[in-house]
Amino acid sequence: MKFSLFAHMERLDAGQRQENLYEEFLQLCEIADRGGMHAIWTGEHHGMDFTIAPNPFVTIADLASRVKQARLGTGTVIAPFWHPIKLAGEAAMTDLITRGRLDLGIARGAYSYEYERLHPGLDAWGAGQRMRELIPAVKNIWAGDYAHEGEFWTFPSTTSAPKPVQAGGPPIWVAARDPNSHEFAVANDCNVQVTPLWQDDGETQTLMERFEAACAAHPQKARPKIMLLRHTYVGSDEADVAEAARELSVYYNYFFAWFKNERPVHQGLIERLSPEELAANPMISADAMRRNNVVGEPGEVIDRIKAYEAMGYDEYSFWIDTGMSFERKKASLERFIAEVMPAFGA
Repeated sequence: MKFSLFAHMERLDAGQRQENLYEEFLQLCEIADRGGMHAIWTGEHHGMDFTIAPNPFVTIADLASRVKQARLGTGTVIAPFWHPIKLAGEAAMTDLITRGRLDLGIARGAYSYEYERLHPGLDAWGAGQRMRELIPAVKNIWAGDYAHEGEFWTFPSTTSAPKPVQAGGPPIWVAARDPNSHEFAVANDCNVQVTPLWQDDGETQTLMERFEAACAAHPQKARPKIMLLRHTYVGSDEADVAEAARELSVYYNYFFAWFKNERPVHQGLIERLSPEELAANPMISADAMRRNNVVGEPGEVIDRIKAYEAMGYDEYSFWIDTGMSFERKKASLERFIAEVMPAFGA
């Protein structure tokens, strides 16, 4: 089992300075690197202070001079917002800057708020179809002298400039949930990223079953890697854990508010939820967050991740975006590195 950190800048109110948030983000990444984590992942989002990440390649290029050992991954770029030539070239340049440490995670995207602004009329199905055309095209552009005539893009013979450092290009990871996405990833020699989000470990098992079914359907393909992304908090005692569960409940309430795309947004901040609204959804209550996510004292966290290792997951990614203070995120990450990872020989 390998361990990684999944992180973005989070801005929840107008009083937070973005310069401070970026410095805190950098510090968390540096702690993960010094602590021996295998990789750091950061994604792409637009116009949302909830998740500030307009171009992960820019962020990764900065991290490359600060993070000395860990691999650096996009978790994830949003496929329909990229032209294949542009994505191939920017990823290759970032692979050069990181000296061959880039992993390229790609997803169809999830927020209609972003689709409305960057690609009006797009829905999740159309975004997924673009992803399925984009990924093989990017691989062929890295190989060079590739012309493309598809449903969404057409261009004459093109070669990535520069070429990636890694032979064949950076490993590509597909964010997968439905069986078709797992099937596409395995068929196209891509690794798989999954997250159960707010759901319990029944969903974690279901996601692994879909992956295994996709592998069985393509016995001629080498088994790719699969990474599990989970909100994680390692508490100092039960009171600390209970506070983390409450904070995660607030986080998921805002996650769903952004996802539904029904509330007013001003200066990148969504209209605040009332206490009554925060308490209205038992599916993401503090009790549900305590049960479903990996939230507990070190021994409990170890047991949960051991179960994921037994399911067959290759990498566990510590999702630190929670709306918590930097101090609480830092303390949890440091406990994870000092008290959880050694149980796995890491």
